[in-house]
Amino acid sequence: MSQDKTSLFNVKDIDSNLVRNILSEVWDSLEERGYNPSNQIVGYLISGDPGYISSYQDARNKIQQIDRAKIIEVLLQDFYRIRK
Repeated sequence: MSQDKTSLFNVKDIDSNLVRNILSEVWDSLEERGYNPSNQIVGYLISGDPGYISSYQDARNKIQQIDRAKIIEVLLQDFYRIRK
C-alpha cells in the first residue's frame, strides 16, 4: 500500500460483510442438515426464537451474535442494490 494516499476505513462495510458471512455460514449449515434455510432464518428473524436455527456447526451461536435488525438492514440494502 502506498503511503502517499489516504486509505478510507468504513466500519459499516465491515459490519455488513460480517453479517453476510455469518448468514452464509448459517445458511450452509441449515442446508447440510436438510432444513429449508430461508424458512428457518425468516422464522428466527420474525420471532427472535433461536430454536429456528440448528446448533449444527455452531450456527445458532453465530447468528445470535448479530442484532436481528442489523440482519434485516443488510438484507434490504442488498435487495435494493440488486434491484437497481
